[in-house]
Amino acid sequence: MITIENVSRRGFLQGVFSAGAFVLCARIIPQPLWADATSAGSPIDLAALHPNIFVGIHADGTGFIDSHRAEMGNGVRTSLPRILADELDADWNRVKVIQADGDERYGSQDTDGSHSVRDYFDSLREAGATARLMLVRAAAQQWGVPESQCVADPIHTVSDRNSNRKLEYGELASLAAKLPVPKKEELQLKSPDSWRYIGKPSTGFDAADICTGKPLFGMDVRVDNMLYAAIAHPPVLGGKVKSCDDKAALQVIGVKKTIAIDPFKPPHAFQPLGGVAVIADNTFAAFKGRKKLKIEWENANNSSYTSSEYKKELLATAHKPAKVVRNIGDVDAEFGKGGNIIEASYFAPHLAHASMEPPVAVADVRADKVTVWAPTQNPVGVQEEVAKALGIKKEDVTCHMTFLGGGFGRKSKPDYAVEAAVLSKKTGRPVKVVWSREDDIKFDYYHSVAGMYIKASVDEKGKPKAWLQRSAFPPIGSSFTANTVYGDDGEMAMGWSALPFEVPNFRAENGEAQAHIRIGWLRSVANIYHAFAVQSFANELAHAANRDSLDYLLELIGSPRTVDVGKTDDDEETVKKYPYDIGRLRHVTELAAEKAGWGKKQSGKGYGMGIAVHRSFYTYVATVVEVEVDDKGTISIPQVHTALDAGIVVNPEMVRQQFEGAAVFGTSIARTGEITATKGVVDQSNFNDYQIARMNDAPRKTDIHIVESSAPPAGVGEPGVPPFAPALCNAIFAATGKRVRELPLTRNGFA
Repeated sequence: MITIENVSRRGFLQGVFSAGAFVLCARIIPQPLWADATSAGSPIDLAALHPNIFVGIHADGTGFIDSHRAEMGNGVRTSLPRILADELDADWNRVKVIQADGDERYGSQDTDGSHSVRDYFDSLREAGATARLMLVRAAAQQWGVPESQCVADPIHTVSDRNSNRKLEYGELASLAAKLPVPKKEELQLKSPDSWRYIGKPSTGFDAADICTGKPLFGMDVRVDNMLYAAIAHPPVLGGKVKSCDDKAALQVIGVKKTIAIDPFKPPHAFQPLGGVAVIADNTFAAFKGRKKLKIEWENANNSSYTSSEYKKELLATAHKPAKVVRNIGDVDAEFGKGGNIIEASYFAPHLAHASMEPPVAVADVRADKVTVWAPTQNPVGVQEEVAKALGIKKEDVTCHMTFLGGGFGRKSKPDYAVEAAVLSKKTGRPVKVVWSREDDIKFDYYHSVAGMYIKASVDEKGKPKAWLQRSAFPPIGSSFTANTVYGDDGEMAMGWSALPFEVPNFRAENGEAQAHIRIGWLRSVANIYHAFAVQSFANELAHAANRDSLDYLLELIGSPRTVDVGKTDDDEETVKKYPYDIGRLRHVTELAAEKAGWGKKQSGKGYGMGIAVHRSFYTYVATVVEVEVDDKGTISIPQVHTALDAGIVVNPEMVRQQFEGAAVFGTSIARTGEITATKGVVDQSNFNDYQIARMNDAPRKTDIHIVESSAPPAGVGEPGVPPFAPALCNAIFAATGKRVRELPLTRNGFA
């Protein structure tokens, strides 16, 4: 039996307090909410402090920092703790990072939307500065000198300015623990020029452990007396079991029983899909037994869904007047004047997440208490959904967050954890639910398919006087509210309701689209198809005007200014904090082109260079892709240059890694990414028919250029994806003269 070494928040506290330690509670929610968030029975009196434990210092000087977000290659277990460690003046070599369990008192733990650093930059700095001040005050009290005479050194100690006296943090821990937590206005945050960790490249905290196989991933979890489950899901969304013959399945050695799982009640949200679970002593037996089930399915209305017909429906919708989401000037009046009208339609298919570790979870239900181990991006979401499914209180569900073998948004949807909990309750034993690769691809929460239409009236120099764009896609809201057919403000704000170009007349519309399979967020969400359409169309206008595409794009972008973003799902404070700065957008465009050597090599005859620029998650990104296309349509990508302005960057090394990964991710989307369905059943099932970029497909070289900025931190995990596909497709046009308006490239004769 493999032993699980899981250090929970409670275990961490017990460990540090047993040796006399200083633990700081950091405020991350408004003070009026503190009382509601406190918890009786904690090892420390939490009544006057926020209970989200972020930092502790052991008597031996070891610093403990909680990481409350999910680590899946995004680097949060390094970046977030280093923010706090910098303000603490901690010695990074003496810091231990502890993975936090699911606990709403941390604030949001949902690790998607590229907002981990953005949301917690200030809070973690304050937490570190508070701890530093308390240690300084403890030293001053110990020496009987004024607080102003003491200073924290960047070596884990406090010094007396007027003598050679020094005290290590560990020596001060017990005394500091007795002091009151300073008020926010007493803190003095370090100036950027004194940062030692923020803005400096660093390898991942767990890099050595990951390379030697030490971290616990979801698939690694085993507990005593555990059973394994493989589930036969309805092939069509909303389908039910009509009949099931499990005789052959029960003959498989290791198979214990089969259990029916109730179908979901619409809307499906994060409920299990239903079906039949095969319960066994091991995964092999569970999978083998599932293959021998003879199930007759009663399919739902979604059995009429076929992708080829739906594509026609979406594009037809995009060509008709639709719901107006943004209107500036009068496009109809300008179009009514006649003149040169240019129009084009674009299409992007469904996509699967296809993370390397398919969904897996272990649940142990004991009476009205549940423990779950899961590679989840949203542990609080696991608590909520498991509690809802079992009819218990959320606080009675413990969720231990393991490492994730990739996520991309899929693992913030906890249906697989709910399946494990339901089956554990039915069997009375811990159950590990394991999804196969085929399960993962056939029963995903898919990135939405989209049909788009753009029309522009241009003047004699080819510059648009009016710009109309329509987008039709089954929205994410369809997963949570039945019959939702329009995108919400957040989806429309992703590259659609605000145009970063100087066009006097602009209208954006959104057409109706009914969902027939589960729709969810995937890395950069609606920005993918919206950036593809807008940036491809800008390139088409440049060609129609017989202009260099870079020069034309810069003219479209125009002079530095702030653009009104229109309706979003952001609060007013966030919109004010992150204005849409066209100057920053223009700068990354110019920088990417400069670094790529734009114009130094002639395009055509199988070689081309393309550019696209996009703002998402408050980060400005421009990508230049070089492409070579042979006579058979085989594509190779010699080099990619990406310039980005993400405000303050905590760890440049990990930002580069994220954007290098985005180039590979974008290659997969553009070249081969496509999920289709026939009569409601998803056609793809594994990497043979849902291919991701291999080494010979991926860019040979990717150069990342980070703009130094003092703007507030923005996102980095997702913004590298949207401009890649249009930049690649624009490069293909430059190389071959063939315009790509539909993804993936395999639909256009390219390989």
